[in-house]
Amino acid sequence: MIVTIARVTDPDRFLEVFETVGAEKRREHGCRAARVYFDPDDAHRVWSVFDWDAKDYDRFLADPDIPAIARELGIQAPPVHVVAATELDA
Repeated sequence: MIVTIARVTDPDRFLEVFETVGAEKRREHGCRAARVYFDPDDAHRVWSVFDWDAKDYDRFLADPDIPAIARELGIQAPPVHVVAATELDA
């Protein structure tokens, strides 16, 4: 699982691109599923949760199309990768 946090300029535009162009590119790089959460205190702060292997995610980040897609998404700065504090079975 990969979790990122980012600030976006326009939440609606972010979702539009995330659900179309972004989804196609993620699928191309082995992403199995994705969820987006907007911070309840700041709609411009987006949490994205991906069912994705780290190797495939690294290949995705290296794809030369990603900077243009990030601009379309309206991401204001590179997303921050969240590291799990712990992992449990239940």
